[in-house]
This record gives sequence, C-alpha cells and structure tokens, in this order.
Amino acid sequence: MNTAAATAPSEGTALQARTPLRGRLAVLSVMLGIFSIVTTEILPIGLLTSIGSDFAVSDGTAGLMMTMPGLLAAVSAPLVTVATARIDRRVMLCAFMLLLALADFLVAAATDYRIVLVSRVMVGVTIGGFWSIGAGLAGRLVRPASVGRATAVIFSAVPLGSVLGVPAGTFIGGLAGWRTAFVVLGVLSVAVLALMLLVVPPLPPTQATRASLLRTVLARPGTRFALLITFLIVLSHFATYTYVTPFLERVTHAGPALITVFLLVYGAAGIVGN
Repeated sequence: MNTAAATAPSEGTALQARTPLRGRLAVLSVMLGIFSIVTTEILPIGLLTSIGSDFAVSDGTAGLMMTMPGLLAAVSAPLVTVATARIDRRVMLCAFMLLLALADFLVAAATDYRIVLVSRVMVGVTIGGFWSIGAGLAGRLVRPASVGRATAVIFSAVPLGSVLGVPAGTFIGGLAGWRTAFVVLGVLSVAVLALMLLVVPPLPPTQATRASLLRTVLARPGTRFALLITFLIVLSHFATYTYVTPFLERVTHAGPALITVFLLVYGAAGIVGN
C-alpha cells in the first residue's frame, strides 16, 4: 500500500488545523467511494439472467462480468500503486471515481456484450487502484485519536454494499430494467466524486512504493501462503455467489422480490460475521 498510517510533521500540523467535521466528511467520501465500487462490482450477481438474456449469452458467459473485474483488480493493484506512487492521492481517488462513473454509464448504454466487458475492465482497474489508496487513508484524514473509528467506517462500505447496494440495485433492475440500475450507480459515483473534490484535502504521497519492495514482500513464504489462502476463499465464494440468482430463478422459481430478500439476508449475515 502506498500510504502510511503515520503522518509527516507538516501534515500533522495541517490535520490539527482542519475541523473534525471536515475530517469526518472526508472519511465519509472515501467510504461512499468504496461502497459505490463494491456495489458496482457485485451488482451483476442480482441481474445476471436479465443481462444475459438481453445480449443472448449464456449464464457462464455472463459470469465474465464478475471474473474480469476480479482478475483486473489483482493485476492493477500493485501496478497502479507503483506507477502512481508520486501522484497526489486525492487526485488518484477522484480519477478512479470518474473512471467508475464512466464504466457504469458505458454498461448502461452498451449495445454489445463486448462493450459490457470493456466496462468491467474499467471497474477492475478502479477496484485495484482505489483500494490500494483508500484503505489506508484514515490516518491522513482525521486526528490520531479518531483513526480507529475512521478505519472502521471506511471498511464498513464492504458489507453495506452487500446489504444495501446489491439488493437495492436488484430491486431497481426488477422495476425499471437493469440498465437503470447502472445509471443510478453512475449518478452516485459522480456525486461521490463531487464530495471528494469538496472535502478531501490535498494528499501528497508520503513515501513511494517501489517494485523492488513488492518483490521483497512476495518473497516471504508467509505472504505467499496468505495470498494463496485468500485467493482460494474468494474464488470459492464468488464461484457460488455469482450464480445464486440463476439458481433461485430456475430451480426454486423465486421472483425478483424474494431474490432481493435473499441477497439482503446474505449481506446482513456478512455484517454479523464481521
């Protein structure tokens, strides 16, 4: 990660000068950014059959909407971290939110499934880049005494995306079509971008992450083992979760409203698990 929890002396002085309200708003903007990203990433789970039907592709092919962002995020996270190490973090956060909004609007206007996949590539780059920056920003946005709470707020966006974002998007898709759900997400991303521009202060990089450092970390057996375990857990989870909607529709004959309830229960269980 290319940000440090500790702040430089000059930045610490700047933090003292900022009001607690502005710091909380900055944390909220990062949390909403991650919420938008998580919701965009997993929204196709609730709309898989609708999107597949519109483009006359199989459920397996439609599942690429989930596979591609995951693969691109894994590749882009270290690459973006190294490539943008000397660029202001605020600028990069805003750039990724703009990219997310464009991806949402692109998939909403897609006339060919290949365009959908292009938009999902954009989502994958956003996931890897935004997470590598935003997950460690709490210490640079609020005073030291509030860092723990701010970090918890930022990470709460993940289960909230499952609890609120995906069921709400699925519900909107059932009422007004899946394209409308992505338009709403695009508008949300633009709103988050505007909020970031207003409340997030300039965040010059405190240290540059070099490729050699990443290679050193990956050379440790413990790191490789942790990455392998994480990869297998996430792979097994999404391999099942991606096809929950087709299963519920075709095997249990559940309707859109009941599927929304099931997704809501799943997200709530994630919060309890956390």
